[in-house]
Amino acid sequence: MFHSIMESSCTPCTSYTNSYLKSLFLLWHTVLTLLLIMESQHCLSSSPKMVILPLKTQVIPSGLVPRSPNKLPFHHNVSLTVSLTVGTPPQNVSMVIDTGSELSWLHCNKTLSYPTTFDPNRSTSYQTIPCSSPICTNRTQDFPIPASCDSNNLCHATLSYADASSSDGNLASDVFHIGSSDISGLVFGCMDSVFSSNTDEDSKNTGLMGMNRGSLSFVSQLGFPKFSYCISGTDFSGLLLLGESNLTWSVPLNYTPLIQISAPLPYFDRVAYTVQLEGIKVLDRLLPIPRSTFEPDHTGAGQTMVDSGTQFTFLLGPAYTALRTAFLNQTGSVLKVLEDPDFVFQGAMDLCYLVPLSQRVLPQLPTVTLVFHGAEMTVSGDKVLYRVPGELRGNDSVHCLSFGNSDLLGVEAYVIGHHHQQNVWMEFDLEKSRIGLAQVRCDLAGQRYGVAL
Repeated sequence: MFHSIMESSCTPCTSYTNSYLKSLFLLWHTVLTLLLIMESQHCLSSSPKMVILPLKTQVIPSGLVPRSPNKLPFHHNVSLTVSLTVGTPPQNVSMVIDTGSELSWLHCNKTLSYPTTFDPNRSTSYQTIPCSSPICTNRTQDFPIPASCDSNNLCHATLSYADASSSDGNLASDVFHIGSSDISGLVFGCMDSVFSSNTDEDSKNTGLMGMNRGSLSFVSQLGFPKFSYCISGTDFSGLLLLGESNLTWSVPLNYTPLIQISAPLPYFDRVAYTVQLEGIKVLDRLLPIPRSTFEPDHTGAGQTMVDSGTQFTFLLGPAYTALRTAFLNQTGSVLKVLEDPDFVFQGAMDLCYLVPLSQRVLPQLPTVTLVFHGAEMTVSGDKVLYRVPGELRGNDSVHCLSFGNSDLLGVEAYVIGHHHQQNVWMEFDLEKSRIGLAQVRCDLAGQRYGVAL
């Protein structure tokens, strides 16, 4: 539009007066300036079509990332992390990818306990968010704990941990350098007070990247219509892809729709990636579980969430009991059950086996398939069992079924963790409100996108 105006104003045959031309130029300059200001404030809309970031994994015990009350506590955890830079000049940060959280946050108070931090005083582009801002008053409605106003009239956020730890700080904005793009004005939590049960491990990360469907999540602010990730099953590396994936080289994705309930319910997370679990198979045989077992009730309890911030998969009691019984019946002749009622891994995984240390390869195990509306996720091989780190019984190691009972944790939901998403291309299509799945070799996928895994 601006180009055509300039062309017509410079045509020799024009009869415009100099004063009119000057006014036209002033108008054009004013409009352009306003657009540039709008772009600097909302340049998230100019996000690149595709950004690829390598994923890494890190062992993180419980209490290290903020979790809303429906998040699961862990004694051992593996978190997916990405590295990027924030601020002007850029500062290196490492962030945990969590599709079950909304607000992204960074440690902003450097102490002996937390040396890996972001320093807002060193960034000339850092801006605080006042509590009178619409960001604070209107866009924090899905926070587990409502935003408040501190003594400096700044928007204050409190994030709760599943193990009663907490994190406090103010909402702020700054430039996030993602790939080759600079994204201005991205809102995050600058957390200066953290209470954690394990500060030694907590210091390994700078913060968390919230990726759920809330308005202040990282992906919502960037405005990407979709994002994907793929976790390698060999070395636990992977890639995070923001934007269109164009998987023309891979098998077709099978899609399952996202479930949405607009009315607020006490046990339903409206901004989680909720899908409809319809059944569970063991060795391709559907277990006799009523469909109603997988449907949320009138309180919202019973939703099925896909959560990259959770390591394992947890099922509500009736479904877990059916799976446990069927799996136990199929493995009784090839595996020795750990008969120790005092040992329950992760507080919810009570089917464990003793495997001789001399046995390098597990016997052939029955596959477990989660059946969703329109798609399936099959767990096979050694992904069905998980070797518990550091647990030995004489000359035996301890391996537990990698599905747990969420009832034992007091969590009223099914949670699909990232352990069972290994070598599965996971596409979160926000535009069409669906999740796509496909079995792939994530190391080969990384090569296709030029990411060495």
